[in-house]
Amino acid sequence: MAKYGEGDKRWIVSERADGTNVHNWHWVERDCLEWSRSLLSSLLSDLTLLNGEGGIFIRTKTLDKLDGEAYVNVRKGKVIPGYELSLSLSFEAETRSDSSSVDGNAEPLLRLTGSFEVPYLADENAGDDPEVRITVRDDDGPIGRRIKDAFIAKGKPVVLEKIRSYVLAMSKGGPAKDELEEKIPPLSSVKKAAVPLTASKESADIPVKKPKKEKEGFKTIKLTERFSCRARDIYEILMDENRWKGFTQSNAMISKEVGGQFSLFDGSITGINEELQEGKLIVQKWRFNNWVDGIYSSVRLDFDEPEPGIAIVKLTQTGVPQDDRFGNSTVVENTEKGWRELIFHKIRALFGFGI
Repeated sequence: MAKYGEGDKRWIVSERADGTNVHNWHWVERDCLEWSRSLLSSLLSDLTLLNGEGGIFIRTKTLDKLDGEAYVNVRKGKVIPGYELSLSLSFEAETRSDSSSVDGNAEPLLRLTGSFEVPYLADENAGDDPEVRITVRDDDGPIGRRIKDAFIAKGKPVVLEKIRSYVLAMSKGGPAKDELEEKIPPLSSVKKAAVPLTASKESADIPVKKPKKEKEGFKTIKLTERFSCRARDIYEILMDENRWKGFTQSNAMISKEVGGQFSLFDGSITGINEELQEGKLIVQKWRFNNWVDGIYSSVRLDFDEPEPGIAIVKLTQTGVPQDDRFGNSTVVENTEKGWRELIFHKIRALFGFGI
């Protein structure tokens, strides 16, 4: 064994004298709060939401408040955004009558001001639209309610579309996007490997069998979990919607038939049962609602009981996309973490199957 500091230098990662973070190997965090303030202000300020539809005009003014934190972690070209923000903007609105004044212009009936607030915009909910709260100042009568209803019907979708643009920009690296180094050199710059001088022509011509690669952009999750119970107990819990509601504290709908559909975690996960063997096997088409439309992974749960009172569950989930529909690249990590912490660990804790 080599002494400390005398190992093979090819296996030692050392800091460069020029400070370059080659291929973003090390974790680097970029503060994005001021960048977020600037981007959200440009996206949402001075924005026409309604331009006369129903006699109502609404235009945003300025970003009045942005609180919270925003950052991007980068390593080897992989982007992991993190943000928890609350923001509010003011707006002005007016209603106009259908009759015209002497100069031919419609007279304003009433001018009002208001604000809209997004109390929680976070990376953990990147696949869902955030809550938008609307307040019309100085008028809670019919005109104020009319403006508020018009904002909700016509203005809110515009606001949410702009917020999605921010979420997408963060998923691509935010202000660190231009700093990411290319991990893979251009194909034209890759030199063809030379055949060693000692190798014969025959050996050089023998094709090398390459290992089977997973489809680009998708990954496989494999987990093995141990429980102090019978194998059929775990199977029945996973196929019983009432028990799902109990240990997840969320709505669930589960068919127990092959070809039947299921919906978990208030509809965040949906799918179809493809193969069921009671106490032994569950195979499902399975997806999150923030994945690109039409993409399903395949979940296989094998149940084994090597000895009485000990159940082993082997999970294999193939075809998990690396990115969701918004470009967030944490799908695989979040899916694996969800299986461990929100399903298997919760079952152990609630049903007393060992921690």
